[in-house]
Amino acid sequence: MIPALRYAGDRVVVMGLGKSGLSAAESLRAGGADVRVWDDQPMQLAQVTARGFIAFDGVQTDFSGMRALVWSPGVPHTFPKPHPMAEHARAAGLSLTCDVDLLLEAQPDAAVIAITGTNGKSTTTALIAHLFQHAGRKVAVGGNLGTPALDLEPLGLGGTYVLELSSYQLELVPHLACETAVLLNITPDHLDRHGGMDGYIAAKRRIFAKQRQPRTAVIGIDDPHAAALYANLADDGVHTVIPISVKKPVAGGVYVENGLLVDATGHHPVTLLDLTTASAFPGAHNWQNAAAAAAVAVSHGIPASLIASGMLCFPGLKHRQELVATVGNTAFVNDSKATNADAAEKALLCYDNIYWIAGGQAKEGGITSLKPLFPRIRRAFLIGEAADDFADQLEGHVPFDLYEDLETAIEEAGEAAVNDSAPATVLLSPACASFDMFKNFEERGNRFRDEVRSLWPQPKVQP
Repeated sequence: MIPALRYAGDRVVVMGLGKSGLSAAESLRAGGADVRVWDDQPMQLAQVTARGFIAFDGVQTDFSGMRALVWSPGVPHTFPKPHPMAEHARAAGLSLTCDVDLLLEAQPDAAVIAITGTNGKSTTTALIAHLFQHAGRKVAVGGNLGTPALDLEPLGLGGTYVLELSSYQLELVPHLACETAVLLNITPDHLDRHGGMDGYIAAKRRIFAKQRQPRTAVIGIDDPHAAALYANLADDGVHTVIPISVKKPVAGGVYVENGLLVDATGHHPVTLLDLTTASAFPGAHNWQNAAAAAAVAVSHGIPASLIASGMLCFPGLKHRQELVATVGNTAFVNDSKATNADAAEKALLCYDNIYWIAGGQAKEGGITSLKPLFPRIRRAFLIGEAADDFADQLEGHVPFDLYEDLETAIEEAGEAAVNDSAPATVLLSPACASFDMFKNFEERGNRFRDEVRSLWPQPKVQP
């Protein structure tokens, strides 16, 4: 844990006591702060106060004498309706921050690579960290990906933090000043939390604010919103901008053409790797992740040979097109991280003869955008709150069944696929959030993996 020493002797409030909030509270206490905590869930608050923390008065919200309010990114503070505590804090002149910002304050000498985007940011973040580790660099990875920021190792000068940042977090990091910032793509998501598309784009753009030398900006140019930001930054005379594309060659950038990953940032294009030989990168969306990671690695002086060998040994991430079992000609793929239709599209493009498990807590737009991919789906197995709506959208295009629970859907989909004479894929790619049935997408994906391996045990791998 990294103690937040800058708040020693000050009174600080931590709002939201999930994994990152509790980490922030412990870090502040370790740094000598007078920490007060609050959570709207009484049980969560009681568990934390049992660890010796003092509860803040979340009803009266008197912020006199407070130096900082550390806010959980998951709690709305502007749209669709600001939390009363956020309104009271701002009225008192107190800005909101989050645990990532405390890390940046506590480790000012370390380099920072920050990654955002609607889709692909977790894989890209993990891949960048993997390439740096493969090259012998001192690195720690976290943020929105897995480990809370303040639970990372203190790195200091010569170390590099590789941080995945969501749009929620980007609104709460006033001290963000990274050397390298990555924006993969922008498609509609979380619009209710940002007051619409303009607010969502503005949140993503914050990753490029206050960058430190060399102010490297790696930006995907294959969607119009991100491409517009690329054009703007390329013309500002401040940033060193590296475009990435999987649709066309780009001068001065990194791109993928016919499966070949090409570095064109130098005088002559150099082929780094044939991505079709790298098992961790199925589909064009993963090629974009690879291009972004390669651009970052190149900009930090990692040799081409290490980039190629690092990508070939990258294991991939859980819940992102994770192959959890193979039974005959049937693959079982856990893509639980696909919490919107755009993310599910990426997986559906990678397979044919799909037995698709989908549904949950739907996001705006449903699955209407996936209609061109319906011919790839042999049958749909629908769960959760969105099941009826998805059924209406699939009617007349894809056979479907509705299920009360994930386990039954897995069993039915698996039996149908295994008995199919053609190669098939049982794909959990829900196109929905998980909160109607599960704590998070990880729990949903773990349930899928465990149930599949229980029903179809896999041979043990010999050491």
